[in-house]
Amino acid sequence: METESEPYVRLATLRQLHQVMADMNTARSLADTLQTVADGIVNGLGYELAAVNLVRPDGDLVVAALAGNSAAEALITGRVGSRASWERRLSMGEAWGTLRFIPHTEGWILDEDDVPQWYTDGPEPRFEDEWHPSDRLFAPMYTPGAQGSSCGELLGVISVDRPRNGRRPGAWGREALQMYAFHAAIAISNARLRANMQRALVRLEREQQALRASEESFRQAFEYAPSGMAIAEMGGDQHGRILRTNDALCRLLGRPASAMRRYSFSDLVHPEDIGTLLRTSAEGGRAELRLGRRDGTYVWVSLRNSVVADAADGPRFLLTHVEDIEERKRRELQLAHRASHDSLTGLPNSAELRARLSARLCRRPQSLPPSAADSLDAAFGDGFRIDHPAAHDSGGHAFDFHAGRGPYDAFDHHVHTVAPDSDADDGTKGLAVLFCDLDGFKSINDRFGHNAGDAVLIEVARRLSRGVRDGDTVARLGGDEFVVLADGLGKADAQDLAVRLRNEIIQPIRVDGRAMRVGASFGIGWAHCGMTADEVLKSADERMYVEKRSRPKQHRRAG
Repeated sequence: METESEPYVRLATLRQLHQVMADMNTARSLADTLQTVADGIVNGLGYELAAVNLVRPDGDLVVAALAGNSAAEALITGRVGSRASWERRLSMGEAWGTLRFIPHTEGWILDEDDVPQWYTDGPEPRFEDEWHPSDRLFAPMYTPGAQGSSCGELLGVISVDRPRNGRRPGAWGREALQMYAFHAAIAISNARLRANMQRALVRLEREQQALRASEESFRQAFEYAPSGMAIAEMGGDQHGRILRTNDALCRLLGRPASAMRRYSFSDLVHPEDIGTLLRTSAEGGRAELRLGRRDGTYVWVSLRNSVVADAADGPRFLLTHVEDIEERKRRELQLAHRASHDSLTGLPNSAELRARLSARLCRRPQSLPPSAADSLDAAFGDGFRIDHPAAHDSGGHAFDFHAGRGPYDAFDHHVHTVAPDSDADDGTKGLAVLFCDLDGFKSINDRFGHNAGDAVLIEVARRLSRGVRDGDTVARLGGDEFVVLADGLGKADAQDLAVRLRNEIIQPIRVDGRAMRVGASFGIGWAHCGMTADEVLKSADERMYVEKRSRPKQHRRAG
């Protein structure tokens, strides 16, 4: 740049400028690019000092790089000037294209602002275009595409000082600095983009590493969980199909992982529990149900589902946790059985008997004479309504007699239990209640002890259970009293059953090598709706005592 007045530029100068721009665009980082920009001005454009002021995210400008003077570099690098001060500088002085030149005659105004600056010593200019130590020249850098635009985004400002030839730059020097600032802006923008991309790549790699670590943690937690785990599809034609299982679930069900992928949980669940499974799958909740093993048996499990959803596509699959609760269920069933069954004989106890009997009965009477309805119609009229106080039974249930309907219509869905006629066997089938009391049992307890008595009770219970049909109930009320519930019997059927059971009981019972005998008295009662369980049992008990007293004492036991 020593001969700017010449109509040509020396080839060596162009080569030097080309190398500077090449270095500027091949710097490895943003910091290197900024320093290369500053160095290029000193090495390629012939200035003794250059600084690159970069716009920060908050709008102020920081001295990001400086070249040509180590003392100045140590003094101002990293210092910040406000955006307002820089805007003031770029709006005053002489406009050389996009450059701004502030001569020393006006620069004193800027001595008190907050822009970092340096001062150089030197003699006063001796001729008109000589560079003064207080002259200032700035080259603004704008983002690519906004170069020269008054509304473009300011990227930074290049400050230069003291051309080596000691003269203010001429036309060629100004254009060279302006072009250099344009390419510097591109290089800095590209460096920023690369830096952002590198940060994004580093962040992405860290996220991927975290994801891989999370997936590995999940895989290990899934595979090595002590309880069963499964992943199943949710939605679509393959809803519920098992995609993956861990070793614990395969061992629990006795099925290999390859075979498990051919099933869905609905294929494995006990038929009685299919509704529970469907509700659990829909709600993503938990349930206790039975799953089928390979050997055909079923195991009780606690099944807990978590719906794994995708924000865009909705539910994707179910993560199912399967815990073996067979032992707990066994204990629960044992406790329930003990609460409802006699500990000695294993038969249903008194509470269970009353529960089964009550389940068959409702409060509605077996029949209502037509005159009863007529009497209520006469008393309350055809407009008798269910909200009338008289239109409720003792349990608060509403009824009416409109159109021939009777009370307790709330039980019309119930299959009412009826009893055969007490005078004649009219073919009606009902629920027979056979009350059995052993004869001669007390003497066995007195002569041979309670162990022998318990053995007799156990054998009697076995014989009674053996003598009834599947679905009939044999219960022990306590002591030597037993009850049989047999549904669908007529009067003759019930009497025949009582005879057969008595004949079974009176057969000899061997206890500790001794043959013992007890007799049995049976009373037959009939259950029907409108009665309570206690009323039914009391009726059968009374009939049993009538039957017992009607027989001679010596015939009450078999011997």
